[in-house]
Formats: sequence, structure tokens, C-alpha cells
Amino acid sequence: MFTGLIEEKGALRSVSRRGEAMVLSISASKVLEGVALGDSIAVNGVCLTVTAFDSRSFGVDIMPETYRNTNLSELPPGSPLNLERAMRADGRFGGHIVQGHVDGIAVITDRGANANAVVFTMRLKNADNQRYIIPKGSITVDGISLTVVDADGDSFSVSIIPHTLAETVLQHKQPGSTVNIECDVLGKYVDHLLRYGRGASGQAGAAGRTAHGSGQTSGGLSAAFLADNGFA
Repeated sequence: MFTGLIEEKGALRSVSRRGEAMVLSISASKVLEGVALGDSIAVNGVCLTVTAFDSRSFGVDIMPETYRNTNLSELPPGSPLNLERAMRADGRFGGHIVQGHVDGIAVITDRGANANAVVFTMRLKNADNQRYIIPKGSITVDGISLTVVDADGDSFSVSIIPHTLAETVLQHKQPGSTVNIECDVLGKYVDHLLRYGRGASGQAGAAGRTAHGSGQTSGGLSAAFLADNGFA
């Protein structure tokens, strides 16, 4: 698990491709402190496994699923990368729950100044993710824990303070650039449970609910059930 607080900007040293499989070599310094084979490092928000390392870089494998659903396949050598090590159990939880499991890609459609901030507007490539994006809710953009300013259809905006802009790859992003998006995992779980509970055939899902006082299962987890029991 990660928190979305970027530890450093690394750089893509080299890319080896074989179809939709890649091996990346990434230059870094801070995230290499205490590194071991098999450790997890988020690269532009993508949780990857360290397969090789030396004093100045580490290597990771990219499988077809990651190739197709993130922007890592688009990046040329020399590209800056947001890096974060997996959170320690005794660490400070400074951002929000970030899994490093990217939901898709967004395209930056606008970048503009607002006093001391820079506001980015982004359009989702997969509009199905829009149901998870809530104004003032959490979202991860290229591994950065951010707050949604506004959401409208398949677009949303985030506001970036000068420190975050200077210390992350967003400094280099312009309209037309792509970013990796991870929606808030809590919303995804709630949405899945509600959908699974209803079931495609109308039958109760595995997370069946109990009718008041009857002890009998009468349906799946639903919005009505949550409201009846004071959860919504």
C-alpha cells in the first residue's frame, strides 16, 4: 500500500520491449535506501516489483496488463517519474489509501494558473470511472494523492500547490499529456458491493441481507438496506 506522497522524481534510463512486455531501468536515489529484490515501488502510480538494482537505479518488469492500462508504454528514455516506496507499518499516513492499481488513463485538457496554484483539467479515457470521482474526494494522479476540485461528466479538475508542482512530474505536463488515474478504493468497494448484492438476475448476492426480525435472507446489500440501517 502507498499514500500518494511522492518521495522523489526519478528518470527512465532505458526501455527493453518485446511485444506488450517491457523491462524498465529507472534511475533513483532515495527509494533505493534499504531496497531489496521483491520490494514494491510505485512508478507514476503503478505498483511495480523491484527485479534488479544497483547503487543508482532499479529494474522492473511490465506485463501486458500494465502495458495496456497505464501510460508507462508511452514514455521515452529520459522521462521523469514519480517514485514512492510501499508504506511501512510504522510510517505516517499522510495522503490517502493508494494501492498502485491504476484504473486507467486521463488526458490533460487544460492547465491554468489560479493565484498561487495551477489547476489541471483532465478527461478520462474510460468514462466508466467517472462514477468514482467525487468533488472534494480523493484521487491519485500519476501516483500523487490529490483532492478533486470539480467533476463534470468524464472530466475533472485538481488544484496543485507550488511545492507539489515542483517536486512531481506534473511540472512537465501540458495539455495533451497523459496521466495514470487511480480512483478512491473505498468508493470502488462500496460500488462493487452494491452492484454484486443486486445481482444480474435479481437474486441475492453472497453478501445477502437479513429481513428485519425474520433472520431470513431477502436480498443483497443495497442502498435501501444501508438507509434502513442508518448507514446512508
